[in-house]
Amino acid sequence: MTRLSPGLWSRRIAEELLHWIKEDAPYIDATTEALGIRDDCAEMIIRAKSSGVASCTSEAAEALELLGLRVLEHVESGQWFHEGNVVMRIRGSARDLLLLERTLLDLLMYASGIATATQRLVLMARRLNSRVRVAATRKTPPGFRLCAKLAFRHGGGDTHRWGLSDALIVKDSHVEIIGSLEEALRRAVERKSFAHKLEVEVSRPEDAVLAARLGADIVMLDNMSPDEVRQALRLLEESGLRDKVLVEASGGIGPWNIAVYAASGVDVISTSYPFYHPERIDLSAEMKRVEQC
Repeated sequence: MTRLSPGLWSRRIAEELLHWIKEDAPYIDATTEALGIRDDCAEMIIRAKSSGVASCTSEAAEALELLGLRVLEHVESGQWFHEGNVVMRIRGSARDLLLLERTLLDLLMYASGIATATQRLVLMARRLNSRVRVAATRKTPPGFRLCAKLAFRHGGGDTHRWGLSDALIVKDSHVEIIGSLEEALRRAVERKSFAHKLEVEVSRPEDAVLAARLGADIVMLDNMSPDEVRQALRLLEESGLRDKVLVEASGGIGPWNIAVYAASGVDVISTSYPFYHPERIDLSAEMKRVEQC
């Protein structure tokens, strides 16, 4: 087998796997130790019991190689698998495989659930607006940001910003502290790096025009109804500013209304729905003893 060349994400996932395993087995794996299982060679086959979009499989495969295991096959991240398919086949120390079995299954099931839910949203949105991007929010479970954002991307979505360091987003909380949207934008435009985009959250259609005039690159229409979104787009068009900004709709968007927002003509729809409502993906692990690791 050609050895995988690990990337930064895979190294991070290897570190996080070790952290999660420590949570599951803070001292020892009591059962494995009691049974005297140590350096026996084994193979673990992860098989799909439902269909879905694979996520974090490629990155986890590289991470497992870094941890001294051999990944003989796996479904690539972003590819569909179906009930009965082998999602991953791993060979190595039986003690190590038993230690990580539950943690690895949980990671792959949850990430694949996010990816599958994301892909369904993307398909729903693009039936009405072929150019719209469906983007992730930062509402990820603490400690799972990397895998959750990767899963959103594997489902065909856009990661949006990974964290607070990626871009400037002036939100209502900032405006409340500073005192006015105009002053907040003045400071942001004056101090932002040339490498950063400036996004501004607004809650009224007329403020979308103000934000665009004051230098925003992206205008986020926060918790606006579809009618208000269309009004904001119309005001930007009438002001000659529509082509100067990206327009993002955000807040309370899921499968029940994403098509309506996509049809409005926005450039981006951001949602946390797949993080809170991942598809139910079921994977199981089969273990067998082998002669060689």
